[in-house]
Amino acid sequence: MWFIVFHIVWFVIWLVWNINPHGKHTFDPFPFALMTMIVSLESIFLSLFILMSQNRTGLQADQRNHLELQINLLSEDENTKMLQMLRALCEYHKLAIANDPEIHAMTKRTEINHVLSELQENLPTAE
Repeated sequence: MWFIVFHIVWFVIWLVWNINPHGKHTFDPFPFALMTMIVSLESIFLSLFILMSQNRTGLQADQRNHLELQINLLSEDENTKMLQMLRALCEYHKLAIANDPEIHAMTKRTEINHVLSELQENLPTAE
């Protein structure tokens, strides 16, 4: 908010100083060419700062996403191992659930390359 207030005060002072009906003591007369140039340069630099900030934010988001993917893959491996152990316990105790095909499918290790290829086939392409 202080940025906006600063610019409003700055523009008002500039305009009051340079709008003189007699044309005396003005350093930037009416079309305000100097102020236009300064504001244009400021907008260029502000745009560059915003773009650099967005780029840095994008890189940080990519790093967080990569870390989350690694954590999720570790969790997937741990969950698969726990399901295998539970299935083995059920088999040892001769429980019928140990032969459930759905549980048998869940105890197989997730093939990351297979998941990646499915994602690439099903996600829309960027044009």
